[in-house]
Amino acid sequence: MINISWIFLAGAIFFEVAGTTLLKLSNGFSRLLPVIFMFLFYIASLSLLSLALKKIEVGIAYAIWSGVGTATITLIGVVFFSESMNILKIGGILLVIAGVTILNLAGSPH
Repeated sequence: MINISWIFLAGAIFFEVAGTTLLKLSNGFSRLLPVIFMFLFYIASLSLLSLALKKIEVGIAYAIWSGVGTATITLIGVVFFSESMNILKIGGILLVIAGVTILNLAGSPH
């Protein structure tokens, strides 16, 4: 059975990615609706992350939250905002994934 903290962490990642996407859509804070939802989504993300930290080590949770968020927002940038993708970006994403995996393996038993 999955620990509820991992569900909180998944929700925190979702809202962080959504908030960052809205940050891009806010056009430098010049569009009010994306700015309002961006702040709401970042608040939701940090709230869920704080709940996840009740049962998940901070180093593990933060690595997963930031790493998965970074990889996901990079892919969103490429797919939806026509940002470039090259071998260095792919390598960077793979290194992030490797780092998160290593931290998870080195952490305490779940």
